[in-house]
Amino acid sequence: MSDAGITAYEAARARYAAYGIDTEAILARLAAKPISMHCWQGDDVQGFDQGDNPASGGIMTTGNYPGRARNFEELTADFAYAASLIPGAKRVNLHASYAVFSDENPWHDRDQLTYEDYRPWVEWAREQGFGIDFNPTFFSHPRVNHGLTVSSPDAETREFWIRHGICCRQIAERIGEELDDEVLLNFWIPDGLKDTPTDRYGLRKNLVDALDRIYAEPAPHVVDAFEQKVFGLGVEGFTVGDQELYEGWAARHGGSACVLLDTGHFNPMENVADKLSALALFFDHLPLHVTRPMHWDSDHVTLFNDDLRELAGEIVRVPGAWEKSMIGMDFFDAAINRIGAWACGMRSMEKALLFQLLQPTDQLKELQNTFQDSRKMLVLEQFKCMPFGDVWDEYCRREGVPLEGELWDKVKSYEDDVLSTRA
Repeated sequence: MSDAGITAYEAARARYAAYGIDTEAILARLAAKPISMHCWQGDDVQGFDQGDNPASGGIMTTGNYPGRARNFEELTADFAYAASLIPGAKRVNLHASYAVFSDENPWHDRDQLTYEDYRPWVEWAREQGFGIDFNPTFFSHPRVNHGLTVSSPDAETREFWIRHGICCRQIAERIGEELDDEVLLNFWIPDGLKDTPTDRYGLRKNLVDALDRIYAEPAPHVVDAFEQKVFGLGVEGFTVGDQELYEGWAARHGGSACVLLDTGHFNPMENVADKLSALALFFDHLPLHVTRPMHWDSDHVTLFNDDLRELAGEIVRVPGAWEKSMIGMDFFDAAINRIGAWACGMRSMEKALLFQLLQPTDQLKELQNTFQDSRKMLVLEQFKCMPFGDVWDEYCRREGVPLEGELWDKVKSYEDDVLSTRA
């Protein structure tokens, strides 16, 4: 640690302390807050179970940057290296399509998956000190029938995907048992119609019936989450699993059931951060998938921008939200270096949380509640100019990860030494 670094941080610490803000306590709090790092940025959401085919069924990546991971060994190596560039505690956000098959464990379809298909992930995560979150994969598969899975009018299609949902929940429960941990199991389906429907109710009734069967058995290590989507390519006219349906189902079932907010899955004019305080009044968990939508669910790499800072602000400000929130990242850009994408997006989330932890939250709440709006505005502007960057640099030093100006050299070195060797 350089003398200049110590001097800059100590000066920043003193400035924040003048307002009753303890940067030491904040750095310790942030370091302990895990963020779930999504495996699918490393291989453009292709997975291991359908061969070398592009993602489909409501999922689309753009670009063809060289060096994509092609198997479990390459993906975990890339993941571990990217994680070494990111401060703070981490989890692995894993999709069912990343089952690890081998000669000893030959391929089988998604309705027959078992814990053994993910044992290599669990053993690797345990070695790395990571928890695991899990997602059924209801896309990129030939059994997605006319854009529909568990809501399909075709009984055979429904039954296949219901079996997939059931086995994924059993796998998540076993992962939780093995790691002695709580596993977020996130349910998202691409189901919808391209044009205006004439039987919305029938498709939604199929979905509810499927949920009742998939989640019939208790799973004490699992947090059951449900992710809506407003629309997507090919389903512009109607989305079966909307926010109202999932909120209703989760509220009716209580316990660990909750809804997950994906920041790219709402109307572009909606403020996703605004939804956290409403859900916090009713649910014990607040799971998130964080991306950067460019007018729609385009899954661009998350940046340290106003939207992300406001989302982090609600995680910090809403009573209990820090403990309830389960933050997972969800972007996939195949047009840029994937290690850099991981590092940038994850670090941006950490920056946003740190920025908000360094705000005088109690004072700002008091100013709002006593109608001192002018003063609140000026305090907010004042804290934009506080030495946040010096505290961030100190956080990175203590976590043993590169500072901002050092990050590209680390990313480029791995590209030259590892990624460039892949065909």
